[in-house]
Amino acid sequence: MTSLQYPPARELPGRLAQVHGRIAAACMQWGRAGDSVRLLAVSKTQPADAVRAAFGAGHRAFGENYVQEALDKIAALTDLRAQLEWHLIGPLQSNKTRAVAEAFDWVHSVDRLKIAQRLSQQRPPTLPPLQLCLQVNVSGEESKSGLAPADVPEVARAVAALPRLHLRGLMSIPAPAQGFEAQRAAHRALRELLEALNAQGLALDTLSMGMSDDLEAAIAEGSTIVRVGTAVFGARG
Repeated sequence: MTSLQYPPARELPGRLAQVHGRIAAACMQWGRAGDSVRLLAVSKTQPADAVRAAFGAGHRAFGENYVQEALDKIAALTDLRAQLEWHLIGPLQSNKTRAVAEAFDWVHSVDRLKIAQRLSQQRPPTLPPLQLCLQVNVSGEESKSGLAPADVPEVARAVAALPRLHLRGLMSIPAPAQGFEAQRAAHRALRELLEALNAQGLALDTLSMGMSDDLEAAIAEGSTIVRVGTAVFGARG
């Protein structure tokens, strides 16, 4: 695991409060309810102790990019498992779906039907349904995972019908954009896609979009989960 300069435990309450303040200010500016946006603290490459410190500061939901790293962290924090919510936000390969189906609460990065089918088959019936988002490549970048927007409706309908899963919405990681309006444009595309799916009969309630640098623009366009790492844990070293 990469060694990072995450802040001492005493700094985390202030960092979390600052991010929550940004979220609250954006919600107020854009006429959103204060509780309509959740903060997902992105703990990828952070040690388990950093997650424990954030838990001590009152945070409960954590996002991970790398399956094996996350599994090690989940195991190290077994004593907190019932109180933590683990979200996979990174790419998921077919050979890792069983471990993810058994260990995670949410997966934001489903980018093909086969992955959802495997998660459905492998989710233990003793656990609550696995919460899912479809990842959409809104910027059309070849280097990024995600469904092409035109393919989303067919996949969404198929995933929504699978047992042991609950399709909640859409996720995106748009290309970096300079300026507030340019940032909004990419997030607007995801919101409009979700609205189109709901008009077709789906009942989706989640837009996972916005990070440390653009969470205000994402909230302006309807984000319900912002994924923030740097502003919470500090820059990766």
